[in-house]
Amino acid sequence: MILRDFKKEDAKIVAGWIRSEEELYKWSADRFNKYPLTGDDINENYAPQIETGRFYPLTAADDNGDVIGHFIIRYPRDDDDSSVRFGFVIVDPTRRGKGYGKEMLRLGIAYVRIHFSASRIDLGVFDNNAGARHCYEAVGFREYERSECSMPTGSWIRIGMEITEL
Repeated sequence: MILRDFKKEDAKIVAGWIRSEEELYKWSADRFNKYPLTGDDINENYAPQIETGRFYPLTAADDNGDVIGHFIIRYPRDDDDSSVRFGFVIVDPTRRGKGYGKEMLRLGIAYVRIHFSASRIDLGVFDNNAGARHCYEAVGFREYERSECSMPTGSWIRIGMEITEL
């Protein structure tokens, strides 16, 4: 597996992995609020954020160059480079449960070590997404907070997780 820069063509593939409204919200919280999601929706959301220079979408590809995963790295605060956030983490549904998510995240952590001066990575996961939480814990993320989020599909508990040993 390799990580490469996200290409606009990847958006259609990623959108196709989101097979229900519940999956949309587990993946994006309230950042899109539109189901079904299209590649154009993702590209339109990303474009202004990429221009800030503080938002970095990445694609995971297998040895054949096939897109198998995606996530973004962003600085959550304009005035602080000590922490970055992983978001929109997703793996091709046909490849879930086979270690690809862990490998992608390990590569992402290594990417942060090389390309960023951050000493902390955090992310959010909902408590109703046990598979994702297990994946994050397996690569070293630990819970540091919980909060209730009102989603269009109901009230969910968001778990903030972090890794500080970069």
